[in-house]
Amino acid sequence: MNLRKFFLIAFKDLRLIFRDPAGLVFMLLAPFALTLGMGALTGRFSGTTQLGISQIPLAIVNQDGGELGKALEDIFTSKELSDLVAAQILTDPTGARALVDQDKLAAAIIVPEGFSQSIFTTESGGNIVAVEFYQNPTRPTSTGIARSILDSFLNQVEIGRVSGTLIIQQLLASGAINPQQAASIGAEVGREVVGNASGSASIKLNSTTVEGSGAKFDILAYLAPGMAMLFLMYTVSFGGRSLLVESRAGTLARMLISPTNPGFVLGGKGFGIFLTAAAQLIILIGGTSLLFRLSWGDGRAVMMLILAAAFGASGWGILMAAVLKTPGQVAITGSAIALLFGILGGSFFDLSMLPEWVRKVGMITPNSWANEGFRILSMGGQLSAIKTNLIALLVMGALLYALGTILISRRGLVRK
Repeated sequence: MNLRKFFLIAFKDLRLIFRDPAGLVFMLLAPFALTLGMGALTGRFSGTTQLGISQIPLAIVNQDGGELGKALEDIFTSKELSDLVAAQILTDPTGARALVDQDKLAAAIIVPEGFSQSIFTTESGGNIVAVEFYQNPTRPTSTGIARSILDSFLNQVEIGRVSGTLIIQQLLASGAINPQQAASIGAEVGREVVGNASGSASIKLNSTTVEGSGAKFDILAYLAPGMAMLFLMYTVSFGGRSLLVESRAGTLARMLISPTNPGFVLGGKGFGIFLTAAAQLIILIGGTSLLFRLSWGDGRAVMMLILAAAFGASGWGILMAAVLKTPGQVAITGSAIALLFGILGGSFFDLSMLPEWVRKVGMITPNSWANEGFRILSMGGQLSAIKTNLIALLVMGALLYALGTILISRRGLVRK
């Protein structure tokens, strides 16, 4: 009986939200309109290019001389990226930085000498030579896209490096190979790393579809997640506000007239906020896919990220209801938090433009983890590439729900 009431409470709140015309406009039409407007500003609907944006001008300075440096160079000059990136190969890193400073380039990617060797070394604890990404602060969207491509490449390289190191260490420990043989095996692992990185779907921006045709990068797939998460935070604050409204009106007390555990009532309200948040994301993502032909990436991974993002965000709605005293306070504070989280979480611009300490603060927001996850998937990443994002959102939601539940119970908001 209690479990049935749990679901009745949750679906009752979901129905109320979707029967409110004003709420629907804010939840669905506003993010659609804002995404559409941003797409128009970037030229998405002008038909000037297949990408909706002009080619991103950048420079590659490859001082490495190794296989990985050449692989990175080949990726940015590949046919798959020719509509998106206009990469020129330079030899002088100082000159490349100067062109960025003069606003002639969006970014310069500088591969230092010894990069490949630092990846291929079989010695544990070796220092990895870092690739430099020198960016133009006046072109946040272009640099964000270029940085995403570079990060995809480096992630594939790191996965291959760690896997190869573990294999060699296990072979050495078991006595299957000797230290002299480890060097040649390490070289073979290195070649495998190059093959995986340069052949990765995430590097080629989802270059293969079911039909085998090339898939093009879409600027709206970069902008839309930010707008979806921005308005999602407004929605969960409304959910927290409704809990206080019903507590003041005595609705929650009437639910407890029949034998019902207060925990089930509170759980039902929290589950209702989660369902509303998940439904909003599903409708927005499904709608943009149909109307604008956006490719959000692997369907299973996208759905899992939707649920995790809704769970992490709805935890903030519960916490606001637990901490704030009146529905008006939740409405005002919720709007401020939504805007602040949008800034810190990268809903408006690329986070790499911000100082490192700001980026670290932004990790407390569901926007940061969800935006990054959706953008990884839209560029061809698979479920394994967003595991950290999923875990972070689920842990965030669990902690916030637990803290909110404790505080609400102490305040006696859900009682007979």
